[in-house]
Amino acid sequence: MAEQHFALVLHDIAPETWPDYKPFVEAIDRLAERYGPIPMTWLVVPNFHGRGECRDSRTLRGVLDARLAKGDELALHGYYHRDDAPSPRSLRAYYMRRIYTWEGEFYTLDKATAGALLDDGLAQFETCGWPHGGFVAPAWLMSQGTREALRTRPFSYTSDPQHLFRLPNFQTLEAPGIVWSARSAWRRQMSRVVSAVQYRRIQHAPLLRLALHPVDMRHRTSFDYWYNLVEQLLAGGREAVTKEAWLTRWAPDLPTMASRDRDAA
Repeated sequence: MAEQHFALVLHDIAPETWPDYKPFVEAIDRLAERYGPIPMTWLVVPNFHGRGECRDSRTLRGVLDARLAKGDELALHGYYHRDDAPSPRSLRAYYMRRIYTWEGEFYTLDKATAGALLDDGLAQFETCGWPHGGFVAPAWLMSQGTREALRTRPFSYTSDPQHLFRLPNFQTLEAPGIVWSARSAWRRQMSRVVSAVQYRRIQHAPLLRLALHPVDMRHRTSFDYWYNLVEQLLAGGREAVTKEAWLTRWAPDLPTMASRDRDAA
């Protein structure tokens, strides 16, 4: 049986969201005193909603520099994390861009536009002296143009809600995730039910991804859910890893979905 791991992934990292995450990160660091290192993957938005660049925040840069020194991972997470494209015209586009999310920044972009934003994000990481292994699109929504642009940039992976994709060839590895919608009380109640069902379905996967968001940290129900799940996974023998580390150290021994399909045929 393959070793089992989980990745604790903090989405939407920006100067204004760090205060939301700070108590949770401190709680996880205390948990690490009992279980050993719990590395995290931080998805950094260079200029969240256009309200300030990460490179201009001495506080956030200090935090992320320290986390890198502890063995954490930083990944690029869009650029503005907002959807500035023209209004949707089809029902499907309306659902994806106005109901599912308002932040699908890379959902409609052509190759040139997506590439320019990726390059700007890379430049900001380089200014800060941060490595840039992975790219995760806001809400995991990527256009074909975004996929084409990623093939020619120095990223090692990207993802959707259920998979990791090795770049540049988009080799597909199963890596199911759990995510909450915590914006309202009824959404939090529904998320608790859905995540319990989902966990039972995916609990034997080699890698589980826990996708946390700043709003989760603002409510005791969701805060406690994530903390308790991390502790449960550690107590059950799963090892915490960053996504980059898992792809480098453990994923090479696993078949990709494409290779499994070929074997089945």
